[in-house]
Amino acid sequence: MITTLWLATLLLCLLMYVVLDGYDLGVGVATLLERDPTHRQHLLESVAVAWDGNETWLILLGVGLWAGFPLAFGTILPHAYLAVIVMLFALVVRGVSVEMASQSPPARHWTTAFGVASVVAAFAQGVTVGIVVSGVFGWFCVLTGITVTATYTALGYANTKRRSSGRLRVTAAKRGAVTTLAATGLSLAVLLAAPLNLAGPGRAFAFYGLLLFAAAGVATVLVTFRRETATDILPFGGLVVAVVSVVLAIGVARYPVLMPGLTVDNTAGPHNTMVFILVGIGLNMPLVLAYNVFAHRAFAGDREQSTVEGQ
Repeated sequence: MITTLWLATLLLCLLMYVVLDGYDLGVGVATLLERDPTHRQHLLESVAVAWDGNETWLILLGVGLWAGFPLAFGTILPHAYLAVIVMLFALVVRGVSVEMASQSPPARHWTTAFGVASVVAAFAQGVTVGIVVSGVFGWFCVLTGITVTATYTALGYANTKRRSSGRLRVTAAKRGAVTTLAATGLSLAVLLAAPLNLAGPGRAFAFYGLLLFAAAGVATVLVTFRRETATDILPFGGLVVAVVSVVLAIGVARYPVLMPGLTVDNTAGPHNTMVFILVGIGLNMPLVLAYNVFAHRAFAGDREQSTVEGQ
Protein backbone atom coordinates (compact mmCIF):
# COMPACT_ATOMS: atom_id res chain seq x y z
CA MET A 1 0.00 0.00 0.00
CA ILE A 2 2.71 2.46 1.00
CA THR A 3 4.67 1.66 -2.16
CA THR A 4 1.63 2.40 -4.30
CA LEU A 5 1.14 5.74 -2.54
CA TRP A 6 4.79 6.58 -3.16
CA LEU A 7 4.46 5.80 -6.84
CA ALA A 8 1.32 7.92 -7.08
CA THR A 9 3.11 10.79 -5.30
CA LEU A 10 6.14 10.61 -7.59
CA LEU A 11 3.90 10.42 -10.64
CA LEU A 12 1.92 13.48 -9.54
CA CYS A 13 5.14 15.46 -8.94
CA LEU A 14 6.44 14.42 -12.36
CA LEU A 15 3.24 15.39 -14.17
CA MET A 16 2.98 18.73 -12.36
CA TYR A 17 6.58 19.53 -13.22
CA VAL A 18 6.26 18.52 -16.87
CA VAL A 19 3.13 20.64 -17.36
CA LEU A 20 4.12 23.71 -15.35
CA ASP A 21 7.86 23.99 -15.87
CA GLY A 22 7.38 22.44 -19.30
CA TYR A 23 5.53 25.48 -20.64
CA ASP A 24 7.99 27.65 -18.71
CA LEU A 25 10.97 26.09 -20.50
CA GLY A 26 9.04 26.13 -23.79
CA VAL A 27 8.56 29.89 -23.53
CA GLY A 28 12.31 30.18 -23.08
CA VAL A 29 12.91 28.17 -26.25
CA ALA A 30 10.45 30.44 -28.07
CA THR A 31 12.53 33.53 -27.21
CA LEU A 32 15.34 32.19 -29.38
CA LEU A 33 12.97 31.96 -32.37
CA GLU A 34 11.59 35.46 -31.89
CA ARG A 35 13.51 38.38 -33.42
CA ASP A 36 11.42 41.27 -32.12
CA PRO A 37 13.07 42.43 -28.84
CA THR A 38 9.73 43.64 -27.46
CA HIS A 39 8.16 40.25 -28.06
CA ARG A 40 11.16 38.49 -26.55
CA GLN A 41 10.89 40.61 -23.41
CA HIS A 42 7.17 39.91 -23.19
CA LEU A 43 7.83 36.16 -23.43
CA LEU A 44 10.39 36.32 -20.64
CA GLU A 45 8.17 38.44 -18.39
CA SER A 46 5.25 36.04 -18.89
CA VAL A 47 7.10 33.42 -16.83
CA ALA A 48 9.13 35.67 -14.55
CA VAL A 49 6.66 35.43 -11.66
CA ALA A 50 6.06 31.67 -11.78
CA TRP A 51 9.25 29.87 -12.84
CA ASP A 52 10.55 29.35 -9.29
CA GLY A 53 7.30 27.84 -8.04
CA ASN A 54 7.10 25.57 -11.08
CA GLU A 55 10.53 24.12 -10.36
CA THR A 56 9.56 23.22 -6.80
CA TRP A 57 7.88 20.09 -8.19
CA LEU A 58 11.27 18.91 -9.45
CA ILE A 59 12.66 19.18 -5.92
CA LEU A 60 9.76 17.17 -4.53
CA LEU A 61 10.28 14.57 -7.24
CA GLY A 62 13.98 14.21 -6.43
CA VAL A 63 13.39 14.00 -2.67
CA GLY A 64 10.57 11.51 -3.19
CA LEU A 65 12.70 9.23 -5.36
CA TRP A 66 15.63 9.42 -2.94
CA ALA A 67 13.52 8.66 0.13
CA GLY A 68 11.06 6.18 -1.34
CA PHE A 69 13.33 4.22 -3.67
CA PRO A 70 16.92 4.82 -2.50
CA LEU A 71 18.40 1.93 -4.47
CA ALA A 72 16.81 3.21 -7.68
CA PHE A 73 18.01 6.75 -6.92
CA GLY A 74 21.54 5.53 -6.23
CA THR A 75 21.60 3.46 -9.43
CA ILE A 76 20.00 5.98 -11.78
CA LEU A 77 22.04 8.99 -10.69
CA PRO A 78 25.52 7.65 -11.64
CA HIS A 79 24.19 6.80 -15.12
CA ALA A 80 22.68 10.26 -15.51
CA TYR A 81 25.24 12.39 -13.63
CA LEU A 82 26.30 14.45 -16.65
CA ALA A 83 22.76 15.11 -17.86
CA VAL A 84 21.55 16.03 -14.36
CA ILE A 85 24.49 18.36 -13.69
CA VAL A 86 24.00 20.10 -17.04
CA MET A 87 20.28 20.44 -16.34
CA LEU A 88 20.83 21.95 -12.88
CA PHE A 89 23.42 24.39 -14.19
CA ALA A 90 21.05 25.44 -16.99
CA LEU A 91 18.21 25.98 -14.51
CA VAL A 92 20.48 28.20 -12.41
CA VAL A 93 21.40 30.24 -15.50
CA ARG A 94 17.70 30.57 -16.37
CA GLY A 95 16.89 31.91 -12.92
CA VAL A 96 19.69 34.46 -12.98
CA SER A 97 18.80 35.50 -16.54
CA VAL A 98 15.14 36.07 -15.69
CA GLU A 99 15.98 38.29 -12.74
CA MET A 100 18.65 40.28 -14.59
CA ALA A 101 16.56 40.78 -17.73
CA SER A 102 13.54 41.84 -15.66
CA GLN A 103 15.55 44.39 -13.72
CA SER A 104 17.00 46.22 -16.73
CA PRO A 105 15.02 45.59 -19.94
CA PRO A 106 15.77 45.28 -22.74
CA ALA A 107 18.69 43.02 -21.83
CA ARG A 108 19.47 41.22 -25.08
CA HIS A 109 22.33 39.11 -23.77
CA TRP A 110 20.45 37.98 -20.66
CA THR A 111 17.36 37.17 -22.72
CA THR A 112 19.52 35.07 -25.05
CA ALA A 113 21.07 33.31 -22.07
CA PHE A 114 17.54 32.58 -20.82
CA GLY A 115 16.63 30.99 -24.14
CA VAL A 116 19.80 28.94 -24.50
CA ALA A 117 19.58 27.69 -20.92
CA SER A 118 15.95 26.70 -21.53
CA VAL A 119 16.94 24.57 -24.53
CA VAL A 120 19.80 22.95 -22.63
CA ALA A 121 17.64 22.20 -19.56
CA ALA A 122 14.81 20.73 -21.63
CA PHE A 123 17.16 18.57 -23.70
CA ALA A 124 19.04 17.38 -20.61
CA GLN A 125 15.77 16.36 -18.96
CA GLY A 126 14.82 14.37 -22.04
CA VAL A 127 18.21 12.67 -22.08
CA THR A 128 17.74 11.74 -18.41
CA VAL A 129 14.38 10.18 -19.23
CA GLY A 130 16.02 8.20 -22.03
CA ILE A 131 18.72 6.93 -19.69
CA VAL A 132 16.14 5.82 -17.13
CA VAL A 133 14.10 3.99 -19.77
CA SER A 134 16.96 2.34 -21.65
CA GLY A 135 19.62 2.09 -18.95
CA VAL A 136 22.42 3.46 -21.14
CA PHE A 137 23.23 6.62 -23.05
CA GLY A 138 22.73 6.28 -26.79
CA TRP A 139 20.70 7.43 -29.76
CA PHE A 140 17.46 6.75 -27.88
CA CYS A 141 18.44 9.32 -25.25
CA VAL A 142 19.08 11.90 -27.98
CA LEU A 143 15.64 11.13 -29.40
CA THR A 144 13.96 11.57 -26.02
CA GLY A 145 15.91 14.80 -25.49
CA ILE A 146 14.65 16.27 -28.75
CA THR A 147 11.11 15.00 -28.06
CA VAL A 148 10.93 16.61 -24.62
CA THR A 149 12.30 19.89 -26.01
CA ALA A 150 9.71 19.94 -28.80
CA THR A 151 6.89 19.09 -26.37
CA TYR A 152 7.90 21.85 -23.97
CA THR A 153 8.09 24.30 -26.87
CA ALA A 154 4.54 23.43 -27.94
CA LEU A 155 3.35 24.00 -24.36
CA GLY A 156 5.18 27.32 -24.34
CA TYR A 157 3.48 28.49 -27.52
CA ALA A 158 0.08 27.39 -26.21
CA ASN A 159 0.64 29.44 -23.07
CA THR A 160 1.86 32.40 -25.13
CA LYS A 161 -1.25 32.35 -27.33
CA ARG A 162 -3.37 32.37 -24.18
CA ARG A 163 -1.55 35.30 -22.61
CA SER A 164 -0.70 37.62 -25.51
CA SER A 165 -2.31 39.49 -28.37
CA GLY A 166 -1.51 41.01 -31.75
CA ARG A 167 1.30 39.66 -33.90
CA LEU A 168 2.86 37.71 -31.05
CA ARG A 169 -0.37 35.80 -30.55
CA VAL A 170 -0.68 35.03 -34.27
CA THR A 171 2.92 33.88 -34.42
CA ALA A 172 2.46 31.67 -31.35
CA ALA A 173 -0.58 30.02 -32.97
CA LYS A 174 1.25 29.25 -36.22
CA ARG A 175 4.45 28.00 -34.63
CA GLY A 176 2.57 26.16 -31.91
CA ALA A 177 0.65 24.08 -34.45
CA VAL A 178 3.85 23.14 -36.27
CA THR A 179 5.66 22.33 -33.04
CA THR A 180 2.75 20.19 -31.87
CA LEU A 181 2.93 18.13 -35.05
CA ALA A 182 6.69 17.72 -34.61
CA ALA A 183 6.31 16.71 -30.95
CA THR A 184 3.59 14.20 -31.89
CA GLY A 185 5.76 12.54 -34.52
CA LEU A 186 8.74 12.41 -32.19
CA SER A 187 6.60 10.95 -29.38
CA LEU A 188 5.41 8.18 -31.69
CA ALA A 189 9.03 7.40 -32.54
CA VAL A 190 9.87 7.20 -28.81
CA LEU A 191 6.93 4.87 -28.15
CA LEU A 192 8.00 2.59 -30.99
CA ALA A 193 11.63 2.50 -29.83
CA ALA A 194 11.07 2.24 -26.08
CA PRO A 195 11.21 -1.15 -24.35
CA LEU A 196 7.56 -1.53 -23.33
CA ASN A 197 5.69 -4.48 -21.85
CA LEU A 198 2.16 -4.89 -23.21
CA ALA A 199 1.64 -8.48 -22.11
CA GLY A 200 -1.88 -9.08 -20.88
CA PRO A 201 -5.17 -7.65 -22.17
CA GLY A 202 -5.62 -5.27 -19.24
CA ARG A 203 -2.25 -3.60 -19.70
CA ALA A 204 -2.68 -3.35 -23.48
CA PHE A 205 -6.20 -1.94 -23.12
CA ALA A 206 -5.03 0.74 -20.68
CA PHE A 207 -2.02 1.61 -22.86
CA TYR A 208 -3.94 2.05 -26.10
CA GLY A 209 -6.85 3.70 -24.32
CA LEU A 210 -4.50 6.36 -22.95
CA LEU A 211 -3.01 6.85 -26.41
CA LEU A 212 -6.53 7.51 -27.71
CA PHE A 213 -6.90 10.25 -25.11
CA ALA A 214 -3.54 11.64 -26.25
CA ALA A 215 -4.70 11.60 -29.88
CA ALA A 216 -7.88 13.44 -28.91
CA GLY A 217 -5.80 16.04 -27.10
CA VAL A 218 -3.54 16.56 -30.12
CA ALA A 219 -6.57 16.86 -32.42
CA THR A 220 -8.04 19.51 -30.10
CA VAL A 221 -4.78 21.43 -30.17
CA LEU A 222 -4.48 21.42 -33.96
CA VAL A 223 -8.10 22.51 -34.43
CA THR A 224 -8.05 25.30 -31.84
CA PHE A 225 -4.54 26.73 -32.22
CA ARG A 226 -5.59 28.81 -35.24
CA ARG A 227 -9.11 29.51 -33.94
CA GLU A 228 -10.03 32.76 -32.21
CA THR A 229 -11.71 32.05 -28.87
CA ALA A 230 -12.50 34.05 -25.77
CA THR A 231 -10.11 32.30 -23.42
CA ASP A 232 -7.70 30.39 -25.68
CA ILE A 233 -7.37 27.70 -23.04
CA LEU A 234 -8.19 24.81 -25.40
CA PRO A 235 -4.74 24.52 -27.07
CA PHE A 236 -3.02 24.44 -23.71
CA GLY A 237 -5.63 22.10 -22.24
CA GLY A 238 -5.37 19.75 -25.20
CA LEU A 239 -1.61 19.58 -24.86
CA VAL A 240 -1.89 18.89 -21.14
CA VAL A 241 -4.27 15.99 -21.84
CA ALA A 242 -1.93 14.62 -24.52
CA VAL A 243 1.23 14.91 -22.41
CA VAL A 244 -0.35 13.42 -19.28
CA SER A 245 -1.87 10.56 -21.30
CA VAL A 246 1.46 9.67 -22.95
CA VAL A 247 3.34 9.73 -19.63
CA LEU A 248 0.69 7.53 -18.01
CA ALA A 249 0.74 5.16 -21.00
CA ILE A 250 4.50 4.72 -20.69
CA GLY A 251 4.10 4.14 -16.96
CA VAL A 252 1.46 1.47 -17.57
CA ALA A 253 3.65 -0.26 -20.15
CA ARG A 254 6.72 -0.31 -17.90
CA TYR A 255 5.30 -1.04 -14.46
CA PRO A 256 6.79 -2.32 -12.17
CA VAL A 257 10.17 -1.60 -13.82
CA LEU A 258 11.82 1.70 -12.85
CA MET A 259 15.04 1.05 -14.78
CA PRO A 260 16.38 -2.09 -16.48
CA GLY A 261 17.13 -4.50 -13.64
CA LEU A 262 15.32 -2.41 -11.03
CA THR A 263 11.70 -2.84 -10.02
CA VAL A 264 9.41 -1.10 -7.57
CA ASP A 265 9.57 -3.94 -5.08
CA ASN A 266 13.34 -4.49 -4.96
CA THR A 267 14.21 -0.78 -4.66
CA ALA A 268 11.68 0.41 -2.08
CA GLY A 269 13.06 1.95 1.11
CA PRO A 270 12.32 0.95 4.72
CA HIS A 271 8.64 1.11 5.56
CA ASN A 272 8.99 3.57 8.48
CA THR A 273 11.14 5.91 6.41
CA MET A 274 8.66 5.86 3.55
CA VAL A 275 5.77 6.66 5.90
CA PHE A 276 7.65 9.53 7.57
CA ILE A 277 8.80 11.20 4.35
CA LEU A 278 5.46 10.60 2.66
CA VAL A 279 3.72 12.55 5.41
CA GLY A 280 6.24 15.38 5.02
CA ILE A 281 5.86 15.57 1.26
CA GLY A 282 2.10 15.16 1.57
CA LEU A 283 1.92 18.21 3.85
CA ASN A 284 4.06 20.28 1.51
CA MET A 285 2.33 19.42 -1.75
CA PRO A 286 -0.86 21.41 -0.99
CA LEU A 287 1.30 24.43 -0.12
CA VAL A 288 3.22 24.20 -3.39
CA LEU A 289 0.01 23.72 -5.33
CA ALA A 290 -1.60 26.70 -3.58
CA TYR A 291 1.40 28.86 -4.43
CA ASN A 292 1.24 27.77 -8.08
CA VAL A 293 -2.45 28.67 -8.26
CA PHE A 294 -1.90 32.01 -6.54
CA ALA A 295 1.04 32.98 -8.75
CA HIS A 296 -0.74 32.11 -11.98
CA ARG A 297 -3.97 33.84 -10.97
CA ALA A 298 -2.57 36.93 -9.25
CA PHE A 299 -0.02 37.71 -11.95
CA ALA A 300 -1.97 36.55 -14.97
CA GLY A 301 -2.81 40.10 -16.00
CA ASP A 302 -4.48 41.04 -19.22
CA ARG A 303 -3.25 40.25 -22.65
CA GLU A 304 -0.60 42.61 -23.88
CA GLN A 305 -2.51 45.29 -25.76
CA SER A 306 -0.36 48.29 -26.52
CA THR A 307 3.07 47.82 -28.06
CA VAL A 308 2.68 44.24 -29.19
CA GLU A 309 -0.75 44.61 -30.73
CA GLY A 310 0.26 47.56 -32.81
CA GLN A 311 3.34 45.88 -34.28
